[in-house]
Amino acid sequence: QVQLVESGGGLVQAGGSLRLSCAASGRTFRNYAMGWFRQAPGKEREFVVAISQSGGITDYADSVKGRFTISRDNAKNTVYLQMNSLKPEDTAVYYCAAAPGYYTVPRLYDYWGQGTQVTVSS
Repeated sequence: QVQLVESGGGLVQAGGSLRLSCAASGRTFRNYAMGWFRQAPGKEREFVVAISQSGGITDYADSVKGRFTISRDNAKNTVYLQMNSLKPEDTAVYYCAAAPGYYTVPRLYDYWGQGTQVTVSS
């Protein structure tokens, strides 16, 4: 089992920044690829970004490229999502997830956090 706890969400004006954190406990964090996903009201959960076990490989959704940056600190069992130039359409609940392989598809992730709300006002 891997337990994931997100933090750092909140309300921000358009153009602002937030940094999300996801702290992991349980099984060895470095063995898992990590992803961030988001779900807006009435919409399906969508991929935002993934990072490989070592941190050497990342993939971003087109909608966040150049604005969001994922990183991980395997010594601290934590993955981060730096979000800059936020837009109202970024408003959603953001979830971190862990998978034994490197994926961008939500259904292939085994462990999920409870989510953190990000609201961007115009």
